[in-house]
Amino acid sequence: MSYLSGPSISSVFDSASLCLITGTIVLSVLSLSFVVHLRFKSRHSRHLQSFNSLWTVRLLLVSFVILWAFNTLLRLPFFRQNYLQRFLPVMSIKQQSTFCKIHVVLSLGFLEPGFLVILLFLVNVSIKKRTPRWSWVLVFISATCIPILALQVLAVFFPRLQSHLPAVFRRDSVIFENGFEQTVLCAYPLMSCIIFGAFGAWYTVVFSVSCFKVVTLAINKGLRVRIYRLAFAVIVMLPMEIVFLIISVWWRPEEKLDRALVFLSFLCTTVITAVGQGILVIKPINDSLAAGETSLADDDDQEEHSHRRPGSMDDHYVHCET
Repeated sequence: MSYLSGPSISSVFDSASLCLITGTIVLSVLSLSFVVHLRFKSRHSRHLQSFNSLWTVRLLLVSFVILWAFNTLLRLPFFRQNYLQRFLPVMSIKQQSTFCKIHVVLSLGFLEPGFLVILLFLVNVSIKKRTPRWSWVLVFISATCIPILALQVLAVFFPRLQSHLPAVFRRDSVIFENGFEQTVLCAYPLMSCIIFGAFGAWYTVVFSVSCFKVVTLAINKGLRVRIYRLAFAVIVMLPMEIVFLIISVWWRPEEKLDRALVFLSFLCTTVITAVGQGILVIKPINDSLAAGETSLADDDDQEEHSHRRPGSMDDHYVHCET
């Protein structure tokens, strides 16, 4: 077995993860700026008001991605040691283990399922004639994520319920000793991976059916192409993420193979978030802004043409009266 040495804790996997997290946050901030820009422009343009109906849902989608990215930082040991402890007092081993528990519950029980559910909601409303109220997405998220979150809390914070199972089912962290230093390395319990895997299997089927409906009913060829790309990203990357997570639990977090598998699962999630924001946030908002500017230019041309048109009915009426 190949173990990580002390200096390699901030190794290539951690550095690559930090680069991906930074890129995800930058893309999310860009998506956020698109949402806010459309929101402000729609206040002064009646042509954009109909395009702006889903701005709260897209804002919620981007918020989930940003929170997921920051939550992922909690599991990186070098981030906790070099950055987090600058703002917090020195954390004990138990407190670092608690951070690992929080990361698992939030990531696999709320943030990633919530993001995926919002993706599904946006795909479903893309073919509806009437846009549902944004509050429906809250109901949708609550109905889907609360059961998963509750199961993750039970699996992570109440390990005694699984005392009859092997340790791999409930192991969320290990203490890695390097000389006189002790570092807590986060892990994914097998039970948490199984819970998320069950959600992923259900979600993949439902998402595939929704994408098939959109492709069947959509008249716009561009919309069909975007849905194909989104479906490929989700249907391929989500099962791969789950497989990598489940395989990784059979190695300890200090082993290089575990770090590689966890990084690959994180990479799959990053691809889903990037494609989802690009197709369901940035692209439709950019198209809406372009369509709004075209409509505004057409209205200006018509208004200018009406002012310049000689012999209008109003002019003829005035001349007859005089």
